[in-house]
Amino acid sequence: MSGKEDEGLIVLGCPEAPAQVSLAIHLAHALKTAGKKPVITGNPSARALVAMADPERRYVGEMIDLDRCIEAMAANERDFAVSFVLVHVESGVSFAGTISAISSGKVIAVVFGKDAESLSALIDFPCEKVTVRTAHKAGPLKAAIAEVTGWGA
Repeated sequence: MSGKEDEGLIVLGCPEAPAQVSLAIHLAHALKTAGKKPVITGNPSARALVAMADPERRYVGEMIDLDRCIEAMAANERDFAVSFVLVHVESGVSFAGTISAISSGKVIAVVFGKDAESLSALIDFPCEKVTVRTAHKAGPLKAAIAEVTGWGA
């Protein structure tokens, strides 16, 4: 198993957000470029959409079940240098809070969609926030993430 410093986690939200798949692939590519193994977690439907978009796994690394990932992190069996939690509904805020509580790594909540501002206001736990009111356009998300991470837009 890779060490914490070698891995970055991407937590997928509900699969209904159009920008989520391209955002996940972009983050996976950026993590690889930064020397980190991208690990994607989420529900089966969300993971299946990402797997379909990257069938040869050129960008996406390991994909694991969300419940198993959280259990392993809570048991201190696994942790990540950085975790990106994709938030576009309230349940995403809960997942970001959980990851923030159980990870010793950096947590970045990427809040997007038509309710981005109100969802972002619900985040009252330690993490960095990227908030962009877009559901369809990945470009503004990419630029906002670059500001927080220092990765080129």
